[in-house]
Amino acid sequence: MNFTQKSFAMFLAVFFLMAMQIKTASADYVIGADDALRIMVYGYEDLKTETRVSTDGRISFPLIGEVIVAGKTTFETERELARLLKSGGFIIDPQVTVMITEYKSQQVSVLGQVHSPGRYNLDSANTLVDVIASAGGITDLGDEKVIVAHRSPAGDVTSNVGAITRQVVNLREIFESTKKTDLLPVQQGDIIYIPKAPMFYIYGEVQHPGSYRVESKLTVAQALSLGGGLTNRGTERDMVIKRTTEKMGVQTIDVKLTDLVQKDDVIVIDERWF
Repeated sequence: MNFTQKSFAMFLAVFFLMAMQIKTASADYVIGADDALRIMVYGYEDLKTETRVSTDGRISFPLIGEVIVAGKTTFETERELARLLKSGGFIIDPQVTVMITEYKSQQVSVLGQVHSPGRYNLDSANTLVDVIASAGGITDLGDEKVIVAHRSPAGDVTSNVGAITRQVVNLREIFESTKKTDLLPVQQGDIIYIPKAPMFYIYGEVQHPGSYRVESKLTVAQALSLGGGLTNRGTERDMVIKRTTEKMGVQTIDVKLTDLVQKDDVIVIDERWF
């Protein structure tokens, strides 16, 4: 499928909306400091507890006192509380439920061309798409390539602790692929950056002069179409592109309609004389 500028943006918006609607917390979430928990024991309403995990990873629960829960999933915490209630002789067969009411211990940062940049809580085994959806999705000016910076945690023997790795993810390739594609899980401390899309500029005798996204294999003819076409006074003759390169600086290049547009190109449409 060949996405236009508007169709790709609309696709992203719909996809991220669906991601927000279907996202649910899972038992794989690892509890950490400052998370808020609701704990219930079936048949024992008086044991219902609302608590927050302390900075050293502990909670206090009726009958059994302090329990270390940081580093455990909700499922593991349920089993541990049930074990302590049973081994302490308080309840013969306790059925414990643990729910996260506030996710505070695991956060990622989303920056750049999203509608609501900021820090976001990871409430389950979140993917890159989940987190971007939480930030309101990518703006019309956002690139299809996303940069993810990840810091290696303590205990990771495969890399230096604190080392930052950088990964570039192409969302277009993910969405257009006919194969099952990993949407990239994100982790505590990740920084997700959506840069501004590469742009070109068109000025002179066109209906809608201004800046536009550089789509894949965009020709000068397609660029003119994005600009609304020529005005009554416009001409394709003597059409030029002002292109900036590191070696040559700004060059003025005569172009044909079939030539490809590059990032930061300035297309200038001249006025015909008769």
